[in-house]
Amino acid sequence: MQKTRVVIAEDERLTREMLARLFALEEDVEVVGTAGDGKLALSVVRAQKPDVLLTDIGMPQLTGIDITDILRREMPGVGVVILTIYNDDERVFAAIKAGARGYVLKDSPPEDTIAAVRAVAKGEALMNPSLVGRVLSEFGRLSTQKAADNAVFAELTDREREVLTEVGKGRRNKEIADVLFISEKTVKNHISNIFAKLEVNSRAEAALLAARQGLV
Repeated sequence: MQKTRVVIAEDERLTREMLARLFALEEDVEVVGTAGDGKLALSVVRAQKPDVLLTDIGMPQLTGIDITDILRREMPGVGVVILTIYNDDERVFAAIKAGARGYVLKDSPPEDTIAAVRAVAKGEALMNPSLVGRVLSEFGRLSTQKAADNAVFAELTDREREVLTEVGKGRRNKEIADVLFISEKTVKNHISNIFAKLEVNSRAEAALLAARQGLV
C-alpha cells in the first residue's frame, strides 16, 4: 500500500507532536518531517517532497499563507491543508487565494484533520462545514464588488485607462505626459475626469481601484 507522505508545520510543540502521533496510528499515512516555523517547514517540504503539507495558518518566519503561495509556484504537486481557528476569516480567504485546498479548525475532531489530508492527497478539496458559508458569502461579496467596478470602469475612455494605469504605477503628471506623449495639462484633465467617473478624491484611491481591476 502506497502511503500518503505528510509534513507537519506547527509552532506549538505539543500540538505538533500530537498531530504526528495521530497520523502514526494511520496505516496509509506517513509523517516524513515536522517543523516549528515557516522557513524550516519550506526547507523540509523542498527536501522531502511530500504529498501534503499540513500547516498552521499563523506560523512564525513564514506564515502558512506565505508557504502555500511559494509552493503553488515551486511545487504545485504538494497539496496544502491549513489549520486555523474559528474567527480568522480574513486569513482563510487569503489562504484560499494562495492555493490551499484543505481547511480544518484546530478544535475539530482528529478524524476531520485526517480526512482533509486524505482528500487533498487525492487532488480533492475539503473545508470545515462551519467555514463554507462564510467563504461563500465573502466570495459573493467580492463578485458583486467586481461587477460594480466593471460597470464604473466601462465609463472610462481608452486614454483615461492608460492614464489611470500610469497613476497606478505611481507616476506623476509630467512623467505620465512623457510616457503617453501628451501635454501635462491634458494629463490633468484626464485625471479630473477619472476622479469624477470613479468617484474618488485622491490618486491613492484611484491607484487602488486600478490595482483591483488588474490595470497595474
